[in-house]
Amino acid sequence: MTERQVRQVTDSRVLAAMSHPLRRRLLDVLAVYGPQPVGALAERTGQAPANISHHMKVLRDCGLVEEAPERARDKRERWWRPVSAGLRWSGRDFADDPAESAVLQAAESLNLDRQVALVREWYAAGDDEQAVWGESAFAADRWLHLTPEELAELNREILAVFDRWSARDAPDGPERRPVFVFAHGVPAQP
Repeated sequence: MTERQVRQVTDSRVLAAMSHPLRRRLLDVLAVYGPQPVGALAERTGQAPANISHHMKVLRDCGLVEEAPERARDKRERWWRPVSAGLRWSGRDFADDPAESAVLQAAESLNLDRQVALVREWYAAGDDEQAVWGESAFAADRWLHLTPEELAELNREILAVFDRWSARDAPDGPERRPVFVFAHGVPAQP
């Protein structure tokens, strides 16, 4: 199998499709657990299989997922897999059209909401969870004085660390589980 690349999203319709909260979650489930049948996606998200099928077709029509028929046990079972290893986009690709710019702003807001919600879930986790993972989970932030070029360099370095950790072969284990890590570097004022 060839290595999947990170997809550069330049179409606002694709950005809108992947920004829907359930579709974003479905993409996350596929990224974490690999190809899944509709039934497993429904169980993992607490949704009806018919609803999952609808959203998977929307994602397919945008080229974000594809069927994995070789995994199906029969013709009724539908398996899905992500087409790319990840997604990225640039505001420059949507700046010339006010409608596309509005889609971009909504997508970025929904994306940030999803990221913050995952962190909030961790902080709301029970004492047992906190006892096991509390010393390992982290939050880090710094105020830096950077040029745009230096921020771009920092971005490349952070993505390289993420890529190295996500590409490594790690056997499943009793204490190994999905961990969400994210970073933002934006100009701001304290």
